[in-house]
Amino acid sequence: MATFKRKNKGKNLILVCFMLVGVSGFAQKKNYRNVPLVDTAVGEASYYANKFIGRKTANGEIFSQEKLTCAHNSYPLGSKVRVTNLKSRKTVILKVNDRLHHRNPRLVDLTRTAASKLGFLSEGVIMVKVELIRPEKENLAKNE
Repeated sequence: MATFKRKNKGKNLILVCFMLVGVSGFAQKKNYRNVPLVDTAVGEASYYANKFIGRKTANGEIFSQEKLTCAHNSYPLGSKVRVTNLKSRKTVILKVNDRLHHRNPRLVDLTRTAASKLGFLSEGVIMVKVELIRPEKENLAKNE
């Protein structure tokens, strides 16, 4: 039986080490796309750029900066959320009508009107608490 020498044994080990370091670097970035649905979450918020005006959102509505809407990756489209600026404690209730891009690391994107009500237009990105507003059980029973 013939045996073969492995000339690149050291190079292969170094390559594997670089791959592991690279993968661990990606794991540190928070991605909210596959996060389980919870009633309350804390994370970063930003607001839409003007280039999205007039485009369709994920639920088919036409995007407008004047509406009180937001993009969120796990809450159902059409649901209502309460977004609270953790610094100023200002709150606003928004309708989820869009999804974030899969590379966007933020928890939620808001319209400029919503960002203005929360007081962070000049900051661009802030920490917020997002709470899913669930319909009361009484309303659910009436609809059945």
